[in-house]
Amino acid sequence: MRFVPKGDSSAVLLGEPVDSSVDVGLALRKGEEVKVKVYSGKSVLDPGSPTDKVETVDRVLSPLAEEEIGGSIRCIGLNYRQHAEEMSIPLPDVPTVFLYVLPSIPRAKPRTNEKLPSKPSQALADPWPAPTPIPKHTLASNSADYESELAVIISKTCKNVTEAEAMDHVLGYTAANDISSRSSQFAQSQWCYSKGFDKSCPLGPVLVSTSLVPDVAALKMRGLKNGRVLQDCGLDDMIFSIPQLVSFLSQGTTLPAGTVIITGTPAGIGAGRTPKEWFKDGDEFVVEILPHIGSLVNVMKFEE
Repeated sequence: MRFVPKGDSSAVLLGEPVDSSVDVGLALRKGEEVKVKVYSGKSVLDPGSPTDKVETVDRVLSPLAEEEIGGSIRCIGLNYRQHAEEMSIPLPDVPTVFLYVLPSIPRAKPRTNEKLPSKPSQALADPWPAPTPIPKHTLASNSADYESELAVIISKTCKNVTEAEAMDHVLGYTAANDISSRSSQFAQSQWCYSKGFDKSCPLGPVLVSTSLVPDVAALKMRGLKNGRVLQDCGLDDMIFSIPQLVSFLSQGTTLPAGTVIITGTPAGIGAGRTPKEWFKDGDEFVVEILPHIGSLVNVMKFEE
């Protein structure tokens, strides 16, 4: 996990909880103290080794910094059977893909005529206590929605990998919330605008190694709004598995180290409910993935 320690607001450290059983996001939201064994590295892509240093978390960050993400957050739509049923959409034959493009790692001297990727460079967001903004255009239509998702982080650059090879390129898993403006989404054929506003993709708080989660299908995910369970589904309801998704996305396409793949949301989204369940100012939403990953907590803040 990446975090800011108490006593030094300018430092960003990397480490793992002293108590491996603690749900970091939930504990911090409750005001509990979380102690972390500090690693020598500064990035989950190159974490170094454990040190003797122990720090207390002041603020938890997204597992990857914006500049560490390998160019994009790849997003999979309609990847749960129950979600397809609630939206009355036939099961897809191949994964539905859209993406958020993020800036490349800065270079001292860009190549001639090089065009760096553009907006939405600010889609990535930290867990609570960082506020999660809901933009004015979504407020006007009252259609801000949640999507609990499992996120996959690519560990090393890959292309044209088979399903059998795919997991050799996965670093680990974390939680994500693909916050969406439904009025914009349903008015367009492309989804990047409706899901790509600033801070619309919170990730975290911890990144869990694939060695701890040998079978993703055994995980359980819930989405809780102000403590009320709105999404509750086993990941065995996924239509396309993690190896299938990684292999599919890599065909003819380079996935740089640090690429994030968010793997779809289960049934229970606000748009699929009667009455609809939209975000209000101050609402808390928790994406809970158990065991191991824990709770991604975010609190909505309406733009003024």
